[in-house]
Parts: sequence; C-alpha cells; structure tokens
Amino acid sequence: MSPVPVPASLATGSVVLPTRIKTAFAFRWSDALVPSPWVTTKSTTPFAYLIIAMGLASLTLVNRAEVVANEQPNIVIILADDLGFSDLGCYGGEIETPNLDRLAEDGLRFTQFYNTARCWPTRSAMMTGHYAQAIGKDTLIEGKRRGAHNLRPDWAPLISVPLREVGYRSYHSGKWHIDGKPTENGFDRSYWLRDHDRLFGPTKHFLDDKTLKPVTDDESYYSSTAIADHAIECLQDHAAEHSSQPFFSFVTFNVPHFPLQAPAEDIAKYDGRYDDGWQAMRQRRFERMQDLLHLPAKLSPVEPDVGPPYYFADAFEKLGSGEVNRPVDWESLTSAQKEFQANKMEIHAAMVDRMDQEIGRLLDQVDAMGQTDNTLVIFLSDNGASAEIMVRGDGHDQEAMMGTGETYLCLGPGFSNACNTPFRRHKTWVHEGGTSTPLVVRWPKKITDAGALRNQPGHVVDLWPTIADAVTATSRTEETPFEVIGLPGGYDRPGKSLLPTIVANTSVARDHLWWLHEGNRAIIAGDWKLVAAKDQPWELFNLAEDRSECVDLSHTHQERVAELSAMWIAETEKIRQCVDAYTGED
Repeated sequence: MSPVPVPASLATGSVVLPTRIKTAFAFRWSDALVPSPWVTTKSTTPFAYLIIAMGLASLTLVNRAEVVANEQPNIVIILADDLGFSDLGCYGGEIETPNLDRLAEDGLRFTQFYNTARCWPTRSAMMTGHYAQAIGKDTLIEGKRRGAHNLRPDWAPLISVPLREVGYRSYHSGKWHIDGKPTENGFDRSYWLRDHDRLFGPTKHFLDDKTLKPVTDDESYYSSTAIADHAIECLQDHAAEHSSQPFFSFVTFNVPHFPLQAPAEDIAKYDGRYDDGWQAMRQRRFERMQDLLHLPAKLSPVEPDVGPPYYFADAFEKLGSGEVNRPVDWESLTSAQKEFQANKMEIHAAMVDRMDQEIGRLLDQVDAMGQTDNTLVIFLSDNGASAEIMVRGDGHDQEAMMGTGETYLCLGPGFSNACNTPFRRHKTWVHEGGTSTPLVVRWPKKITDAGALRNQPGHVVDLWPTIADAVTATSRTEETPFEVIGLPGGYDRPGKSLLPTIVANTSVARDHLWWLHEGNRAIIAGDWKLVAAKDQPWELFNLAEDRSECVDLSHTHQERVAELSAMWIAETEKIRQCVDAYTGED
C-alpha cells in the first residue's frame, strides 16, 4: 500500500494534546500515515493523529456554536457484542453502566426486543431490514451455507446508502462482520477492527478500508477505547467541516465477546464481586429486574445439561482444570474452579464497564456539538451472552494474569446463563436467552415520556424502516430513496417502523416474527411463541404470561402448535423462493 501524503501544512509541526486524552491513531511524522505505535500521550512530544493528517486540527471537543442544527435527526447506533439481557444496570445488572443508565433515564427501554441470536445475521438484518437468510447472510437450507461474506442482492442496501442520498454523512467505528467494505457501502469514514481475537493488539484493522500495521505488545491500545476515539474524531471533524449535514454514526464494539480481555484497573473494580457464584448473581439480578422492567416472567430453571453449542476438546487442556462446560450447581465446584469462573465474570463485567465509559465520552461529544436534542441514539446487542468455550488467536497462557492479552478465555454456560437472566439458553439458540437484547432509545426532541418502558415487541429488522421513517418525516425533499425496487415477487421487507411506538407508545401491527439459525427455529405471533432447538420437537409458550419459557403448552394446545408451525413453514418457503429468484437456484 502506498502511503497517503501528509499535507504540507502539517509536515513540519508538532501538536500538543491534553494529557487526559488517550490516542488511538498516533504516529511518528516519518511514518507518513502508515500507522506506528499506539500510545498514551503523557507529554507534548512531537506526534500527531492519523486523523489530523486528514485535516483535523485537534482532539478537543468542538464548541456547540460551531454546529448548525438540522431538522433531520442525527442517528447514532451503538452495538454491543454478546451482551446479556440483564448486563446493564438499567436492566437489572450489578455492572456499573452509569452512561447507558442515563441514556435510559433520558429515553426509553424496550422490554421485548429481539436480535437473530448471532453476530453477522443480526448486523445484516439490522442494516438492511431483511431477515439474514433472505439476503444470503445466514443458512436457510442445510448444505447451502451462507454467511457474512456472501454478496447481498441489489435490493438490500445498507441503510447508510439511502442516508447518503438524502444528505447524511456516515461514519463506522469498530467491528464490521458484514459483506463488502464500509466505504463501499455508504460510509464516508471507517475504522474497521477485523481482528476478533485480540483486544489489546489487533493484527487486522483498517482505516477507511486501508490496511493499518498490527499493534505490537509494547503499545497502549484497547479496542473499546480505540473504537470510541475514532467515532469521536469523526464527529469532531463533522462539526468542523460538515455541520450543515446530519450524521449517522455506527459504533460497533467487540465486547464483551470473547476473548475476555480488559484493562487491569477495570477488572480490579469487580474483585470478589462474583465469588458466591452464578446462581446467587442470577437471583439478585432477577429481583432487581422485576422492580425495573415488570416482566411477566419467572426465573427460568437452569438447564444443567445445556453447555456450549460447539465442543472443542483441546480447549479444556489448554485452559486447565478450572474450566467448566456445564451450568452445574456452584457448590459442586472445587475451590479452584470457583475462583477461575468468578475471575472470568469479573473480566466480563470490566469489559461492559469500559464500554460504558467510552459510550459516555461519545455522548459527551454529541452534547458538546449541541446535537443531543435532535440525535436519535439506539443501543442494543447482536445476541445474548455466549456459552461458547474455545481458544483461538494467540492461544492461552495459563500462567499469565487472567484478562490480559496473553490469555484467551470465554464466559462459558454458567455465568452466560446468569447474564441472560431470567431467560433460557444462550447465543446461537433462538430461545429468549439467545435472542433478547436490551434496547435503549433516546431522542429528546420527539420522546415526551423519558424514562418510560416500551413493551411493544420489536426485532432488528425494524431498525431500517424506523430510521427511514424518522428521516423521511423530517425531510424537506420529495426524494424517497428508502423505497427499494426490484424485490422478488411475493416478498417484501419484514421490518416495521417502530417510530409510532417510540414517539407515542402506539402499538405496531405485524403478523409474526421468524427465526432460523443452525437448525434452531422459532416464530412469534401475538402472545404465542413456537420454538425448538435443532432436531428437537416444538415447544409452545404464552409470552404474555411466561416470557421466560418455563411452561411448555404444546401438548395442551396442539391446534395452536399446528397453526404456528404452518406459519413458520410458509415464511421459510417464501424466503426460499426469494433466494431462488435472485440466485437462480431451485
């Protein structure tokens, strides 16, 4: 890759930054935009940001007077990775998340919002408004595997594409896990963290889709801070250079996804917090949650035979005797196992805590721009907490301090089950524990009942039409780039706009919501949910009374099972015909 030339006006100077600001894109002048050591600034030594070489003059917050208000809302989507339903303080968790809690106080919390149970299908569905299987982003038929890197049909653009057509500038910061490249899909700028195995030292990451050098061991870098730094820098540049345009900021953290790695000072905050185990933690969260969310749910029984969705025999040899692959009774564990498991949960909590700190900095930047009132902020997770156990990346050093870059740890089923309180199962399953996510929405200009709950069911496919509706409702033009043509006959985008629910708590009508992932399948119609794990029979639940799927009604409501099963088959066939139409397969 040829280095991008440094502007002549910057080539001989040095930049002084406040010592409190951690750099994510610092470099020596001689590197000329080829990334060099990532450092924490402690003095006024000569260096500058990679972003500065692209035209920024500083990292200080931009004064609100420099920003021209737009009628169209700014949009910020913040996506967590493998976050449990009850991990946030405002959803019952003990992890310190004051910034997301404040976001909820100033906005809304949805109590029944769903994802697809997996990373890349959720991202594709959220950004297009289509079920992932319909656009080649997840497997529909066994033997015809489709995933994150399959090409989408032309009629399924990412939301950033039509947003550009109506004048938005779009910025991506963090994990991608969608096909193509960000700057080829409507984003003006991007920091793409493609390395999912190293939170302290990524080897694969890109700035505006240009390769950056791997981060070395002696450099100061943590993914959540770097992601937030880039998002903030983009907004600072937007305020300075593009204040007449609305912005879309897509901020995608890669935490608390494994490997469990976090700054030592954040882990220390939770020392000893989980020593009494996952059952005690689960009970405490459930009690707090009942006061906060008023869910029609009991605390679901633990399923001791349900462990990780995949089995890697070598992982247990690498991880040592402290690892446990079933959510067994806490008191049945050895002292060494208890310590190992509790330490892993401390790191998970630290990852969520640090993400919240960085979200606070991002929200402060929006506020400094004077754009809080007219910025639609949406926070959610791509799936539930994960029961997976594996070792990837650079392996796991049993002698190293847990949570450092030399270790590779996964949360495992015991504490994953607790993080998904009060629900059953985990990531990859389409029971409530795998698919339920916190959804926090703030838009002060339109939300008049801040701090309220929204019990309307929703799904990530709804975000595309919701954003389109919000933008169109405030547009001064007659352009309608959100109306995509070319959909196969008989198929339409399944997402529904939740704008009426957000603004006025009005219910949104829909026939059903549908799931399929790795043989796990489900459908919700009204209050009823039909769900099954791979190769298992259907279970039936009345979610209005039993959100945590405790009482299977399939044997006493067989007509309802037949009705919903036929509905699931019909939706699956409709999606299959859609795929056949644009792939030429049959």
